[in-house]
Amino acid sequence: MARSIWKGPFVDGYLLKKAEVSRASGKNEVIKIWSRRSTILPQFVGLTFGVYNGKKHIPVAVSEEMIGQKFGEYSPTRTYYGHAADKKAKRK
Repeated sequence: MARSIWKGPFVDGYLLKKAEVSRASGKNEVIKIWSRRSTILPQFVGLTFGVYNGKKHIPVAVSEEMIGQKFGEYSPTRTYYGHAADKKAKRK
């Protein structure tokens, strides 16, 4: 179920503050965040966020096409190694 339009997109408050400080400083450093559930806003375009996937921070450079999506979509939490049956078939 989607979020109500009248509520607006969800973004953690600390995330907005960190983005504002980064823009003011002018340095293009990776902003470490743990909020995978936050929505990407137009204010974040051009910044690089390190999104935590449970093990490490994966750098995500925000572009205009990403607006409206969640940070978690760009930081996978699971590693897919393929199916065991496929490996047997490739050996032959």
